[in-house]
Amino acid sequence: MVWYTDGVTEPGLRDRKKARTRRLIAETAARLFAERGYEQVTVSEIARAAEVAEQTLYNYFPTKEQLVTDREAEIQERLTDLIRSRPAGISPAAAIRGFVLETISAIRGMPAENVRGNLGYLAAISPAVNRLALEVTDRQAAALTTAISETSPVAPEVARLQGIALAGVFRIIIGESGRRASEGQTPAEIAEALHPQVENILAELDRWLTR
Repeated sequence: MVWYTDGVTEPGLRDRKKARTRRLIAETAARLFAERGYEQVTVSEIARAAEVAEQTLYNYFPTKEQLVTDREAEIQERLTDLIRSRPAGISPAAAIRGFVLETISAIRGMPAENVRGNLGYLAAISPAVNRLALEVTDRQAAALTTAISETSPVAPEVARLQGIALAGVFRIIIGESGRRASEGQTPAEIAEALHPQVENILAELDRWLTR
């Protein structure tokens, strides 16, 4: 976000308002999905609960699916930026390590009542959402492959394999967090279990991808 001064502060204020509205809609959708299940909740119901017009909701989330995968673009952009900006001698796995572990740590502070509205839990109980999660992983793998190809002296097929491997880390996070949530584990328990597992996976990938 760009901040302005004097008489041109309004664009920044508009951006902040839009961000709050987007977050409100996403959080409302997550709550309703947690309470009743993804398939049982309609877009119009989410709009009413969030107290926004249905068209306003569609302006932020053109499809119902995007209400579940609302952070996809943000995470993908962050991962590819980290890979593209990494210093020489640093593997793609090492470049994203801090961000991935921070993502897991953030689970710890999540309100327990929100866990069932997350992508992982919904994917664990809904075939439709599980398909969405797989599609997210495929798109993430493609973006990571491009970033690796642009910054690593590896063959295209090797870059693709590396991209799939790194995207697989998030697939594991989604799957494991959802499974553990469905078994009744708390956010703190989920984060505590996932952190060492993912840290070990990233260490193994770092050894493999270091050239």
